[in-house]
Amino acid sequence: MALFLGLDAGTQGAKALVWDAEADRVLGRGAASYGLLPAREPGGAEQHPWTWVEGVEAAIAQALADPAVEPRAIRGLAVSAQQHGFVPLDESNEVIRPARLWCDTATAAEAAELASRWGRPLPAGYTASKVLWLKRHEPEHFARLRRVLLPHDFLNLHLTGVVATEAGDASGTGWFDPERRDWDTAAAASIDDRLPAMLPPILRPDEPLGRIRPGLAARLGLPKDLLVAPGSGDNMMSALGAGAVREGVLVVSLGTSGTLFARSERPVVDPEGLIAPFCDATGAWLPLLCTMNCTTVLEEVRSAFGLDLERLTELAAAEPAGCDGLTFLPYLAGERAPDWPHARAAILGLGPGSLRPGRVFRAALEGATLALRFGLERLLRFGVHGDELRVVGGGSRNRLWRRILADAFGLPVQAPAEKESAALGAAIQAAAVWSGRPVASFARSLRGRVPAEPILPDPAAQSALRDALDRFRRLGRALFGSGGAAAVENANTDPISP
Repeated sequence: MALFLGLDAGTQGAKALVWDAEADRVLGRGAASYGLLPAREPGGAEQHPWTWVEGVEAAIAQALADPAVEPRAIRGLAVSAQQHGFVPLDESNEVIRPARLWCDTATAAEAAELASRWGRPLPAGYTASKVLWLKRHEPEHFARLRRVLLPHDFLNLHLTGVVATEAGDASGTGWFDPERRDWDTAAAASIDDRLPAMLPPILRPDEPLGRIRPGLAARLGLPKDLLVAPGSGDNMMSALGAGAVREGVLVVSLGTSGTLFARSERPVVDPEGLIAPFCDATGAWLPLLCTMNCTTVLEEVRSAFGLDLERLTELAAAEPAGCDGLTFLPYLAGERAPDWPHARAAILGLGPGSLRPGRVFRAALEGATLALRFGLERLLRFGVHGDELRVVGGGSRNRLWRRILADAFGLPVQAPAEKESAALGAAIQAAAVWSGRPVASFARSLRGRVPAEPILPDPAAQSALRDALDRFRRLGRALFGSGGAAAVENANTDPISP
């Protein structure tokens, strides 16, 4: 028996699962929750990197405690983690200050300055703006800076003592050339001439990172010679876990943020920056749209009405598609696509009785969905096609949300059997690297990832949501400007056909 450990360190907590590669099933699971540090300024979002370490180790302990798991049979592990975070290390690899996260918009001014300097878009959440912010606002910390790592890089350093990264996660920094799959050292040097030397080497997707540190292996109850694969960002690993290893499979991930992505055999560089020019974790590319507000919008409604999500979903299911004109712009924490870092949420189109819980909750579900639907035409514009939509993340458990996705996107929607797609993707990568096989072909060989019966679009609901999408865009532009959104105005907004 060959088992593999997949780890995922997100914004709200860490997950671990133990996967039996031969049987293609999960034997053990673990999870640990954590939160953000108190914000120091508006838009700030920070966590201490050791919070991820503690969460991951707690999740590993739970997963190994399952009676079905034989720890001695674990052959390899890989790490998935939230993208874009800036982990500043000194010459001894000690953390200098808490990490600024992907959802931090306090560095929007630095992002705008770098975008102007480089002549290309740079979302506020990317790593580059955070480094310039540190140089400007905390010069004493910047003077100590010797290494710039991403969250998954830091966890790999803890596990192995090796400083390295890989192209998927690196492509979300802002100083990366996706066509060459290498650092853009000129862009990095424009922030500070010392910065290029602070960036880690980039591993190939099928290249082992190293072996787990013996002392750590003993403490965690893992084999001392355990192989550690290169890992990647959570979106890249989620693509692996959801089976997006062929062109035509679109994936929506419903978590703290929302993402829409698909595999591409060529790089996709959007001149307006609405689609992120990411690499994937297999040697191909992963064009991706990210929204800043997804499941957090639902939680806001749940908290306001004091009802649980199950009851709110039941009430929302009785409301009509399009909510009779009620529109929820879900920008609680600003937005990345369109580029509205200073936007805030709004509920528009209120009439008598509109504030009932079910209608507001359905409007929130539709608002979070339409924010993602915004990216569909943009992907099509760059030749990224889709014949099915797979939905992953915590929100994928909600069947009504899956129904709304099918109607909004005009595609059959399937939910993979394993909801923790990023952790599963990490385990799959570890198994491929251990076996010496290319990650993509190894992942394609796996079967049974999705149920047989998808949710099919309903024509009447499609029409209502097409009208809702037009209204959603018009109201957003009226309140917050174009933000790059004008680029899709002339595109075909009809749902694509399966």
